[in-house]
Amino acid sequence: MTHSINRRALMRGAVASALGLSSLSALGAETVLTSGTSTTALKGNIQHSVARWTFNFLSLEELCLVVKRLGFSAIDLVGPSEWHILKQHGIDSSMCNGAELNLEDGWGDAKFHKPLIENYRKHIDLVSDAGYKNLICFSGNARGKDPEEGLKNATKGLKQILAQAEKRGVILQMELFNSKVDHPDYFADNSAWGIELCKRLDSPNFKLLYDIYHMQISEGDIIRTIQNNHQYFGHYHTAGVPGRNEIDETQELYYPAIARAIHATGFKGYVAQEFMPKRATDNEKIESLKAAIRICDV
Repeated sequence: MTHSINRRALMRGAVASALGLSSLSALGAETVLTSGTSTTALKGNIQHSVARWTFNFLSLEELCLVVKRLGFSAIDLVGPSEWHILKQHGIDSSMCNGAELNLEDGWGDAKFHKPLIENYRKHIDLVSDAGYKNLICFSGNARGKDPEEGLKNATKGLKQILAQAEKRGVILQMELFNSKVDHPDYFADNSAWGIELCKRLDSPNFKLLYDIYHMQISEGDIIRTIQNNHQYFGHYHTAGVPGRNEIDETQELYYPAIARAIHATGFKGYVAQEFMPKRATDNEKIESLKAAIRICDV
């Protein structure tokens, strides 16, 4: 218990130091980015968020305070058991999770439909009752099935919950992963497969979570894909390629141009930072998030 208390005290000091504050309690009052003596408000063209799991060296409460201090108010991939923390701080659950079985056992395989349908029916109501909108889902792995079989399975399974999602105002968002580096055998490893699933389902309550990092590895041509298919994309994730680290000049993607392309489509959803900061200290990792928000704030 003493170790836990001491670590929390140290972390509060680290967060405060990284943001130039004398105490963590000073966080949350301002919606600005601060660097030295200059202060710059966010432009409001991009709705920013950050993935919970990539900043899990902070408690969720600490992360809430950090994102508010950096000028935005949303966190991705938080489940129902922690939504009360978000609500205490006025933070949106920009992409809810918790209904999935795991990343491998998904909608592309009919043998998982029964537990998935049960889970998603429950979570659609939870998301709607909490006042949130987005609920993540996954295609799962192919396990020898061809892409067409996976599409047929996913269509059949998802159609059994879409009416409820439409009624409750919840958007199911299937994440696109790469199968080359991170998620071998994943069905939805290219935008064409996901777009075809959107067309077959033909519902405004089913979209794709277009993960820029994953799709750069799988197929590249990021900006053209966004321009031509943005109507199917309901959410975006960022990370640097290669390595899934900071989205700065150390990697091959130029995120200011990508963010401008997203904004030009009229997109009103969230762009969530999902990079794994590789900088050494916790203070520096928070600075990496601060820099990433600036990069994408076009």
